[in-house]
Amino acid sequence: MHLTTLTAWLDWQAQIHPQIIELNLSRCRAVAARLNLLKLPFPVFTVAGTNGKGSSVTLLEGILRAAGYKTGKYMSPHLLKYNERICINGQQASDAELCAAFAEIEAARGEISLTVFEFATLAAALLFCQQQIDVAVLEVGLGGRLDATNIWDADVALVTPIDLDHLKWLGDTREKIAFEKAGIFRTQHPAVCTDLQPPDSLLDHAAALPCPLSLFGRNFHAQSLDENTWQWRNAELNYTLPVPNLPGEHQLQNASGVLQALYLLKHRLPVSEEAIATGLKTMQLAGRFQIFEGAVTRILDVAHNPLGIQVFRRQLLKQSCLGRTHAVVGILQEKDALGILEQMMDCVDSWHIANLDTPRNTPVEVIEDQLYRLGVASVSRYPNIAAAYEQVCHHADAGDRVIVFGSFFTVMEALQVENGLV
Repeated sequence: MHLTTLTAWLDWQAQIHPQIIELNLSRCRAVAARLNLLKLPFPVFTVAGTNGKGSSVTLLEGILRAAGYKTGKYMSPHLLKYNERICINGQQASDAELCAAFAEIEAARGEISLTVFEFATLAAALLFCQQQIDVAVLEVGLGGRLDATNIWDADVALVTPIDLDHLKWLGDTREKIAFEKAGIFRTQHPAVCTDLQPPDSLLDHAAALPCPLSLFGRNFHAQSLDENTWQWRNAELNYTLPVPNLPGEHQLQNASGVLQALYLLKHRLPVSEEAIATGLKTMQLAGRFQIFEGAVTRILDVAHNPLGIQVFRRQLLKQSCLGRTHAVVGILQEKDALGILEQMMDCVDSWHIANLDTPRNTPVEVIEDQLYRLGVASVSRYPNIAAAYEQVCHHADAGDRVIVFGSFFTVMEALQVENGLV
């Protein structure tokens, strides 16, 4: 292949595999073997779950970096630039590095077809090895058991709260979904779960391996002390720490699981209380109740499932708003659109919808019909999310607020407007 730009590589990758998403480990594992990547020369934290994955990965990597380790972080999806997905010691991989990695993967794959996500996952591992990192933090893309990141054994596996999401691929109950998430557990390797009521399927799978499993509220605990501090403790340690630099009480739950995961690998990667505090105070993650102040306040959140929307709604209700609340919404077709919209009825004064730039989009006609069924009198349609966001922000009155939610794709377009990229 003689592709010379990252855009060309990504466009080409999108065409070579028949499905955008096809959960299967055999393809990625076979190409990883050809690249000598099946056994990674550094410890690996793997993070699965429905909500809180991104926050947990960000905090975990930030604490490790504050402790002096050279880190590799792999996340998805991105919000502004593809390069966000692969970071080495806090720096995004460059276009040139990604293109070189893709060329090496292409030369090795031969007749094996790879999805876009599988290309990205292998590129992350390849760059991490080339850069000789000390530790990798991998975010599962979808599920866990059959996600490409699961070709590697996690030294510590972390599962965040579980909810109904990606039903087409993972099943339509928490029990089925939890089993898929628990697929990242390994025999005799420690694991952590921060779900308040972990499904039996996850507990049973851990016991059957066996895999030593730490549970939130049983093996480790979090308690808010005041608006600036909280306490984390387990059987051995007790820390008083600054609150995470992301809004929401749920971030204590995420942070608590991260600290337990670090504790379980302390013999290989010791971290100080000072490094933990630094990671908490400096963590940043776009699209998580991200507020843009102004005459019209804008709040962007990637919440896209019932549990995520519950958290988002609670945060909104804590914020004062002198005027009206205008919602800009786009939702993927595999999501519970009706459940998402229904929870937001008492928070929203006007609704603005558009199609997302993906084949997985829920058509605006469907969202509009659901809003009418929920009793909304008027819904505004736009050609795309960026246009909706621009127009709503422009026509809103001082003291109003504009909220954006429903999908990473929705927030991505709004962020592009905020950053002057459209």
